[in-house]
Amino acid sequence: MSRPANLIRRYGGPSSRPKASGKRGFRLGQFLRSRAAILSRRDGVSKNEIAPRYEAAYPRPLKQNIRQGQEARRTVNQSSSSAAREYPRIDPHFGFSYLAALDDWMEMKGLGSGRISDVTPLTGGTQNILLRFRRGEREFIFRRPPLHPRPESNKTMLRESRALAALATTAVPHPALIERCTDESVLGVVFYLMEPVQGYNATVALPPRARESPTLRHAMGLSLIDGLAAISRVDHEAVGLADFGRLDGFLERQSARWAAELETYHRFPEWTGRADLGDVPVIGAWLDRHRPARCVPGIIHGDYHIGNVLYRDDGSLSAIVDWEMATIGDPLMDLGRLLATWPDDDGPEALYMRVEKTAGFPTRQEMTKHYATATGRDLADLKWFEVLGNYKLGILFEGTYARAQAGKADPATGARLHTAAVALLDRARRRIERD
Repeated sequence: MSRPANLIRRYGGPSSRPKASGKRGFRLGQFLRSRAAILSRRDGVSKNEIAPRYEAAYPRPLKQNIRQGQEARRTVNQSSSSAAREYPRIDPHFGFSYLAALDDWMEMKGLGSGRISDVTPLTGGTQNILLRFRRGEREFIFRRPPLHPRPESNKTMLRESRALAALATTAVPHPALIERCTDESVLGVVFYLMEPVQGYNATVALPPRARESPTLRHAMGLSLIDGLAAISRVDHEAVGLADFGRLDGFLERQSARWAAELETYHRFPEWTGRADLGDVPVIGAWLDRHRPARCVPGIIHGDYHIGNVLYRDDGSLSAIVDWEMATIGDPLMDLGRLLATWPDDDGPEALYMRVEKTAGFPTRQEMTKHYATATGRDLADLKWFEVLGNYKLGILFEGTYARAQAGKADPATGARLHTAAVALLDRARRRIERD
């Protein structure tokens, strides 16, 4: 057996993958294979020449414990080897091996120089993993699927990175795509890198000026509509997204699409939330009966709300982020989604924006009027898109709760989103009843 094959076999090759003693074992075998492949391509040397580097880099205690999963992880954390000290610890799920594999891939791509440093997890979302780090003089934002990837997670990353690339020549504020990796052997998932954006997320923390100024908060609300207007003006065919979504029957599919999504949560036997949601089919039936006659095609962000934008100090948008649900359809979908959680006197606090102060933000009526002025769009069918926004979002939120009950998402986030799902579906039913 050749030296690299022997190395891979002994440390977790396809025929000897280690069993974890906990939920997440330390998969050194996958790491060694991906590093060897990357270095081989980058340096033009054979894997036989690369293997001795790893024999020297990994201490004997680690090799002896590698099959013991979590014990092997503790050995890595406590190791005094130079390899263990080259990279910072982020949290229990990201050890030096993870960053080392990313480092090698970036070296091969010529992205920065030196070692990855100053790694900071970014907050604001509930699903995908977002990190900020430095490599040499350059800063990067890293994005990958969650630690428990869903079946479509890699496809989602591909679509999101494609959307960002397409927006490069438009006036839509967005993070610039740097590079994406579709080779799952590198980190086990698809991931991509983007440029950092200066700005703040209003749902994480409002800066002092925004906390103190209702006028500035009013401008922030209208800026959200300006962002939607910018998206609606993009010719999706001209930017290479003609095949990014299936327009034929787009509106007709919506009700059944999300009803089917709700049914998939029964795959989690631990899920207990269905009874709390009330009469969900009555919402779908109303959507089918009152469907707009015409779909106006354009780019849809898919999850447009105040938590998915970054603001400049003057209240304008510096970037629209989290494009994982982007597709082609009717842009009024995004306006309906935004209004679904916009504060007014219709519904409990669970629907609100999770912003520290909401006084001063525009009313729903002001937001709607601003959209009509900015886009020239006929809003006669807006009620249908608002009901759909509540329906779709409530079902999506409930999915996080189902995964949380199955141990695949954060329990606190799942409980919060379940409460919001109940409120959203209640609001959809009230919106239907109101004339």
